Amino acid sequence: MELSSAPQPSGDPARWRQRQRRLQRPEPAAARSASGRTGGELGESSSASGAPSFGGPWLGGEEGARTQLLFSPRQDCAGWAQGAQSVRALAARCCRPSPPPLNTGGVRGYGRGGGGGGSGGSSELGVRPGCALLSLLSSLLLLLLLRLLWCPTDAPARSRLLVDESEEDPQGTSPALRMLRSPAPPVPRTTNSTYLDEKSLQLTEKCKNLQSDLNSLFNRTKRQKEDDYLQIITDIQNCPWKRQAEEYENFRAKLTSCCDAIQNFVVSQNNTPVGTNMSYEVESKRTIPIGENIFHMLPASQPFVEYPYNQCAVVGNGGILNNSLCGAEIDKFDFVFRCNIPPINGNVSKDVGSKTNLVTINPSIINQKYQNLKKKAEFVQDIATYGDAFLLLPAFSYRANTGPSLKVYHTLRESKARQKVLFFHPKYLKQLGLFWRTKGVDAYRLSTGLMIASIAVEMCENVKLYGFWPFSKTVENTPISHHYYDNKLPKRGFHKMPKEYSQFLHLHMKGIIKLQFGKCET
Repeated sequence: MELSSAPQPSGDPARWRQRQRRLQRPEPAAARSASGRTGGELGESSSASGAPSFGGPWLGGEEGARTQLLFSPRQDCAGWAQGAQSVRALAARCCRPSPPPLNTGGVRGYGRGGGGGGSGGSSELGVRPGCALLSLLSSLLLLLLLRLLWCPTDAPARSRLLVDESEEDPQGTSPALRMLRSPAPPVPRTTNSTYLDEKSLQLTEKCKNLQSDLNSLFNRTKRQKEDDYLQIITDIQNCPWKRQAEEYENFRAKLTSCCDAIQNFVVSQNNTPVGTNMSYEVESKRTIPIGENIFHMLPASQPFVEYPYNQCAVVGNGGILNNSLCGAEIDKFDFVFRCNIPPINGNVSKDVGSKTNLVTINPSIINQKYQNLKKKAEFVQDIATYGDAFLLLPAFSYRANTGPSLKVYHTLRESKARQKVLFFHPKYLKQLGLFWRTKGVDAYRLSTGLMIASIAVEMCENVKLYGFWPFSKTVENTPISHHYYDNKLPKRGFHKMPKEYSQFLHLHMKGIIKLQFGKCET
């Protein structure tokens, strides 16, 4: 900087030149090391580097660049803290007392003395322009830093701090300040599903082990106890049930290969022509010739024209149905099987339903309850409650069954009843008995319930069993009757009810059929 370029103030020229010479004297090294760069050096550095100054020539160069960076959007909270520290350091350097130059003249604002000059007077600190503004700015940044204390140091804050600068703020607030004022986004709470997953895995493993537990119980040489079955049934109830289409098709294919219920379970003109010597199911050495009179009682072919049925219910007569409230659910099925003409009228209908598509009749009921149809009117009235259902009788299982069964046919024909009489084919029942014997059911004869359930698997796509319960109490240890309408027990040793029920449990766990164990959901 040339001295001649400075304007000469009015007054004594000699004093002004003396002051200029003193200003050009080099500052002592100690003073320079203690104070750092002067304001002039800052200005010259700013001019030399070409960095844009902020607030005048007192802030430029490196500090100016640092300050400009400070006010650009930061990417994390640590950057804001570093910027605030830089501003505070810069303010401390800028606002320290500068060494007062010697002043012999009366230039106002320089040196010591007041008024028109002189060598005496009080000392006055030389504060650089804009220093107060820088201190204020440093305080503001510290406040902002406190506002940002909630920001985690290890997470980028750009998503919270950066906004589109081109977006207009209707209230005139800067976008960065708007984002600072906005609350922090809620941190999503993670659900700790480890316990649930472990519990599900334990339940799945337990359900898989139930098959082996049931097999162990089934294969016991000693008589099985009710409590052992009830414990397994309790565990089965806690396992989710799902129909397994592949298991269903495989089991149905085995039944069809063995027995073919669709073509063979009913005696028809198609599978039993005139002149056939039919063997009885149990008394296999005995035969009955099929003459014209019996042949004309038979349907031309299998009568189930809507086969296969989608949803089928097989309703047993177990006392577990009492107070079950399953009636409405049962009546919604496409096809309903019932066993041994049980009562369905009155209050019991809420538990057992009333819809019936096929019902079996044990000839022993004809002899005992209706005195070999001497009570013909009572029989016809009771049968009328089943609507136009098929009546299925084992006419050719024993020779003693043939007479009562044929009598039922003639009685209903004479009374012009709506029901149609069908007869079990003895060959089908024999083949079915052999099939279940390979599964471990070595009974003298299968129960009607197992026969009908086997037929339903071949006739239907989905099968659900109600009222199958061969136990004297529920899983809650509540005593129940053998049937929902009486407590007459079957002949001891005639059926293998526990083993039959074990087969139902196996089919249930494999997803082939579904067992209803207790009350229905209303």
